[in-house]
Amino acid sequence: MGDLQVVGGIKKLNNKNYYTWSTCMKSYLQGQDLWDIVSSNEVTQLFTQLIAYLAWVANLTPPTQTSRERKIKEGKAMFALKATVEDDMLEYIWKAKTPKEAWDTFATLFSNRKVARLQLLENELFSVAQGDMTIAEYFYKVKSICRELSELDPTAPIAESKEKRIIIHGLRPEYRGIVVAIQGWQTQPSLVEFENLLADQEALAKQMAEVSLRGDEESLYTKSKGSFKQRANGGSKRNGDKKKGHQGGISIDVYVED
Repeated sequence: MGDLQVVGGIKKLNNKNYYTWSTCMKSYLQGQDLWDIVSSNEVTQLFTQLIAYLAWVANLTPPTQTSRERKIKEGKAMFALKATVEDDMLEYIWKAKTPKEAWDTFATLFSNRKVARLQLLENELFSVAQGDMTIAEYFYKVKSICRELSELDPTAPIAESKEKRIIIHGLRPEYRGIVVAIQGWQTQPSLVEFENLLADQEALAKQMAEVSLRGDEESLYTKSKGSFKQRANGGSKRNGDKKKGHQGGISIDVYVED
């Protein structure tokens, strides 16, 4: 069972990630020599076992797999499938008797949802905007939507150039200057290079904003300190201008203002 611990590294199946999940699970099952258990139907399995048995009887070759060994592999495959789905998804395969039945149940379920999901993702892609997201977050969101669309419809993959145009369209206004400058280059950067250029610009703008903020704070502090000294000096001067006067034998204080 130790070999199956890696299953924990696969994000569990939910209502939105079937195609990513199925790709990862297929690779995992192939690596564990379990994919034949999931992909082949019962008739094919029985035929394969019969051929192996007849070959063994004829002393041509030993049987490739005993019934007990196959049961063990089926158990491992079923565990892998059940361990990598969310609880609400588990309900769909709770009564499945074989790994293939469980796998086909999910394939049918999400195939029926494919058209609606495609439409939803296309609407989201063409209305996406950076908003409050960082450059890294914004690029990840757009690329994730494009990747899922390409998985849902392999006949119409989204080209990198189209991804870049969609990203540019939704960028915040402060990036227009650098985008125009980059578009004037003779050799255009790849999508990864383009993301790095914008991320550098984002980091530079953040650094400059922090320096400006510190300068404003220091200026405010200096002005406040000077104003406080001026008020203090003015108060001392007025106190120094106090003079004594006498009227009718009564001593009175007279304040002379400049």
